[in-house]
Amino acid sequence: MTVTLTLRAEALLQRLTHLGSPEDVVELALELLAAEQLLPKKRMTLAEAVDRIRQLRERNMLGGVSIRELINAGRKY
Repeated sequence: MTVTLTLRAEALLQRLTHLGSPEDVVELALELLAAEQLLPKKRMTLAEAVDRIRQLRERNMLGGVSIRELINAGRKY
């Protein structure tokens, strides 16, 4: 595959020669971009995280018994 670089891309590539050949630099950049795609796109705000935790807690059941009921039952003994 042949890639034509813009002047800016060529200048950036020249600044990164300490990382290896142009092919090595492009390969490294592509690997980093591919790894970034595995990360979540958007970080949750603190309020969103708290809401999500509360939503997950509402549905935690064990055989029809809530976690809260299990905790209270454990206190009785």
